[in-house]
Amino acid sequence: MTVAPPAPAQGPSLWMAAPALALFGLFAVVPLGGVLVLSFMSWDGLGDPVWAGADNWGRTLTDPVTLNAMRLTVIVTVVSWLFQAPVSLLLGVFMAGRQRYRAVLSVLYFLPLLFSAAAVAIAFRALLDPNFGLGPALGVPLLAQDWIGNPDLALWVVLFVIGWCFVPFHSLLYQGGVRQIPASLYEAALLDGAGRVQQFFHITLPQLKYTIITSSTLMIVGSLTYFDLIFVLTGGGPGNATRILPLDMYLTGFRSYDMGRASVIAVILVVVGLGVSLALNRLSGANRMESQMEGV
Repeated sequence: MTVAPPAPAQGPSLWMAAPALALFGLFAVVPLGGVLVLSFMSWDGLGDPVWAGADNWGRTLTDPVTLNAMRLTVIVTVVSWLFQAPVSLLLGVFMAGRQRYRAVLSVLYFLPLLFSAAAVAIAFRALLDPNFGLGPALGVPLLAQDWIGNPDLALWVVLFVIGWCFVPFHSLLYQGGVRQIPASLYEAALLDGAGRVQQFFHITLPQLKYTIITSSTLMIVGSLTYFDLIFVLTGGGPGNATRILPLDMYLTGFRSYDMGRASVIAVILVVVGLGVSLALNRLSGANRMESQMEGV
């Protein structure tokens, strides 16, 4: 007598996702479709849109200001990840300890998460003011220079402030990931004579694989959306030294009154963001993610 194989487990019905899909389509897909259509229009935001064909795309992709914004966006994305990833990882591992002093430091590290980007930008503008900021108040000439008004320094100041704002969030991700690593792994490594450095590279890092993937995806895609902080801190200046693509999109649309070209930049940002997310998921095997950790 043959026994029939068990029926495959049935997941939740697709109808359970219908409300979320409907909201996503209404507030995300439909507006994105409108932006795509508008990218082929000539519109100043007041009159009637006029069909312009591929003219907006040609002017945008050959505009030196937009090309410079693309270059700056790549720099911000790469440098932000190179700075935030290791710092967040190390802070997260440190804060995962159970000691009381680490808990106190964790609270201090998380303070930037309580402030809005605009408030942080205003605070740093005041602190870095060459006449009335922190440098003149302390009498330190190095801190008294014009950090934001110098084209050679402004972008690096922006990158530092971005890191200061978002490192706590990613540290929180790593802290949660480390606390889910089975304690038995560290106990076995300790019995085998492994030191802290060996445990970090052979246990902690491999177990944090999916946390690193998630954090890196958020960092890289998030770098394509920085606007409010840079707008308040530098306004894209001095000159175009900090005018990245999101800021270029806003200035093109609402100061140059060229909504068609601004829509082109918006489409580019969406396509690049989706492409990066899909590429990271494909390369990392995120679609095959399975839990590899048991709670401690």
